Amino acid sequence: MNSKVLADLLIVDDTPNNLRLLSSMLTEKGYKVRKAIDAKGALKAIEVLKPDLILLDIRMPEMDGYQVCQILKADARTQDIPVIFISALDETVDKVRAFNVGGVDYITKPFQAPEVLARVATHLQIHQLQQQLETQNTQLQAEIVERQKAEAGLKVLLHAVSHDLRNPVTGMLMVFKNLLKRDSFALTRSMVERMADSCDRQLNLINSLIETQHSEIWGVSLNCESLSLSTLTAQLAADWEPVLSQNQATLEDRIASTLPLINGDRQQLWRVFENLFANALKHNPPGLSLTLSARVEGDWVRCTVGDNGIGMSKKQCATLFQPYTRGDRETRKTGLGLGLYLCSQIIHAHGGEIGVDSVVSEGTNFWFTLPTL
Repeated sequence: MNSKVLADLLIVDDTPNNLRLLSSMLTEKGYKVRKAIDAKGALKAIEVLKPDLILLDIRMPEMDGYQVCQILKADARTQDIPVIFISALDETVDKVRAFNVGGVDYITKPFQAPEVLARVATHLQIHQLQQQLETQNTQLQAEIVERQKAEAGLKVLLHAVSHDLRNPVTGMLMVFKNLLKRDSFALTRSMVERMADSCDRQLNLINSLIETQHSEIWGVSLNCESLSLSTLTAQLAADWEPVLSQNQATLEDRIASTLPLINGDRQQLWRVFENLFANALKHNPPGLSLTLSARVEGDWVRCTVGDNGIGMSKKQCATLFQPYTRGDRETRKTGLGLGLYLCSQIIHAHGGEIGVDSVVSEGTNFWFTLPTL
């Protein structure tokens, strides 16, 4: 008798001599054998401990082997157990029915020990290979999903860098060009501070994106703090003044200093405003009027970036926050259609919502909510 248990087998037969004979030959080969004399006992034994394979007689009182097999195959917990029928019934119709109800093999009584042992070993090996294949397929599917996430995340990262860095670089470039147009100029402290702030934002943006990619592709990393929305937008307005002037646009900041403080990530919210500003300028002709406003709604502050531009249809608005969505009227300017998608990711990371209301020829209002302290 082998010391190593090869598998756990269940023999179901209402004839004691058959049980003893099958149990003896299988035990000698190293199998763990359990026995049941009827369907009720078999189902109870299977419920207690799922066997690796079942040797099942057909003719039994109260419930036959066909019915037992049908019950097992209808249950997701037991449907993968290989069932080998052993029966004195040797008609083709009996064998066909056995396979139809889910049996993997059929041995006719009186059985021969070498045949039983060979078929048991074969079907245990087949079942083991099937389980290995299922495990490998599951792992492969998980690896494919993770790879797709990684590839999608990398795309977002690279596009975000190219998209978001364009705005602060453009603003700094406008400052430099204005200086170069002067016959004689000297860098004032305020100019240097503004350029330094722009460089800081670029560096912070790069670090933020890299950290996000490294730690969590499917989320935006936040460093929330107590923020004054009016202070943030005042700084934004000053920084964007050269770009607005270049586009003959104006910005009216109506955000009151009396608003409650918000709990947010300054750098990420700066990105939201910059993307909304850039989006408005890109999709409208020169002379645009932008308006910033905000109001308290319960525990939230609802911010609005509005313009009096050409507006959009409901169909256009419906897809704006999807990645790689570009405006229909954008023909000459480059863009990856990622800005508004990034805005939605940032606002959702804060727990807020973002949306748009627009009327063709009347203008567009982008709005989003942020939590108060």
